[in-house]
Amino acid sequence: QHSLLSFSYLLLLVLLPKSTSMHSVLLSCVLSLFVYGSQCNGLVVPYAGHLSGSVLWGNRLGSAALGMTNADDAEIADVNGLSDDMTESSDAESPAESELMKEVLAEDSLVATATPEEPMFEGGISEPLSESQVTEYFLFLQSLAAITSRGEQATDDQLNAARSVVAKLEAANPTAEPAKDKYLLEGTWNLAFTDTRHLFRSSPFFMAGRAVCQTKEQLEQYEWFCTMHRKALAISQISAVRQVITPTQLISEFEVQAGAVPFLSDFTPFMYSGGMPLTIDGAIVSTADLSTINATAYELYMDTVQIKGSNLPGLRQILDNGLELQSRMLGDFLETNIDRYSNPRPVVRTTYLSEQFRISRDMDDNIFVYVKTSDAITPTDYSKIDADLGIGRLVDGFNKAVTKIDF
Repeated sequence: QHSLLSFSYLLLLVLLPKSTSMHSVLLSCVLSLFVYGSQCNGLVVPYAGHLSGSVLWGNRLGSAALGMTNADDAEIADVNGLSDDMTESSDAESPAESELMKEVLAEDSLVATATPEEPMFEGGISEPLSESQVTEYFLFLQSLAAITSRGEQATDDQLNAARSVVAKLEAANPTAEPAKDKYLLEGTWNLAFTDTRHLFRSSPFFMAGRAVCQTKEQLEQYEWFCTMHRKALAISQISAVRQVITPTQLISEFEVQAGAVPFLSDFTPFMYSGGMPLTIDGAIVSTADLSTINATAYELYMDTVQIKGSNLPGLRQILDNGLELQSRMLGDFLETNIDRYSNPRPVVRTTYLSEQFRISRDMDDNIFVYVKTSDAITPTDYSKIDADLGIGRLVDGFNKAVTKIDF
């Protein structure tokens, strides 16, 4: 399915004249699929753990960042009436519509409507919130994120509630110049929630792809391609999505798992349910230069994209020897040979910043809520990941659970 999408995009790219509005959008999508599609073709790596391990990733969302226990999570879920059926249609009443959600949904005026040209939030406290209010709002976002897979499965009502809560937090941003506060900004951040429904949109690679679009029509086309891109990769599971911010760079680490040996019963006489318990794991690492442009915003300039620590034998050695997509060099080539194309430099605004949390908005005002897991500015080291498709872990686990042989 992914290969068919790539071929279709390339075919349209060749057939359409350069002057068409689809050309730049297709170009971005072809590059996106070329790089990010590698997770389906075995070029991707296991989760090696956060640098500090201070929060729980995935659907548990880092309860420890707020000093919460599993019991606290259960209590919050019980108070808010949260359940697993949150993925039902938004036409039905959502179990996640707690009293807080109903309250914020009623306050439509608080939903952020800022544009990149006219930022709503310039930093600094305009409406002081008590510490308990800030904690309550972030607990609400955490609870909502936990039952919606960080926003991927959220209903429209749930997204509107999250946007209203985010707007309240932004209006009380405790940091006057968040984009310039290196002490708070630098470090390792894990994505906890986004209202885009596409976690990969937090990557500077996809932000650059969006920045290529110049018209509303192109934006609509790019949004559609992002939706199709995620559907084409539905066999994969997204684990950690993190950003490492240094004084000069933003490094995005996007960790993915995909089934390696599915449904052999279709080809062999063996009968069993599901695929073999082996996965192709990987991390797609995008690096961009970071330049502060004002008190709340910084500009990103894409540099390279790499696949690190692949657990696929053979390919791991090739990838570890420095194979990478030189996105900036490719952009320079396209800028020279394609009319009206210029290397994109997306602008990202930080609208809330504290020692624990960061809220950022992209050029379309999409929300990204991050939890700080470490002050370290060193990218994750994937060198210790075994390139064995996880067979070693499978054999070891089988022995511990079943055969119990001492070696």
